[in-house]
Amino acid sequence: MKVTKEAVAADQPPREAVQAYVGMGANLGDAAAALQKALTALRALPLTQVTAVSSLYGSAPVDASGPDYLNAVVALHTALGPMALLDHLQSIELDLGRERPYRNAPRTLDLDLLRYGEATINSPTLTVPHPRMYERAFVLQPLFEVAPHQVTPEALNAVAGQRIQKNGPFG
Repeated sequence: MKVTKEAVAADQPPREAVQAYVGMGANLGDAAAALQKALTALRALPLTQVTAVSSLYGSAPVDASGPDYLNAVVALHTALGPMALLDHLQSIELDLGRERPYRNAPRTLDLDLLRYGEATINSPTLTVPHPRMYERAFVLQPLFEVAPHQVTPEALNAVAGQRIQKNGPFG
């Protein structure tokens, strides 16, 4: 596992709480209800506080098929280590019926750890920053809404051709 000097080891809790960002998406079933349930579960995580929630955005699938997605980004202040946070995210997905039949399959819920403090983590189970976040408007637009310092104008311009629509408040 490769971790920068700014990062904590992926399997160790941080010494202090960090700001983390979680991308949320769903395009099967009642996507809005699934995202709301996931947000409720994030608010219940130990050692974690939800500090900001983006609006809901509708977007076309990228590198996938199926109906349009609903997406959002949630900012967390957490003392959970990155692997513990990832474990919680995957548990929430499973509890809400997530299946992974194939890569980029339509889904009832997807929770992605986008950023974890200033950490750069490359392990077999976790890559932070998320490796494709800068290629996707459905991540960058809601991330820009909750944390404009995390998204450059160049990054937004690079995804300007992707269809995305702000649907209104969430949370």
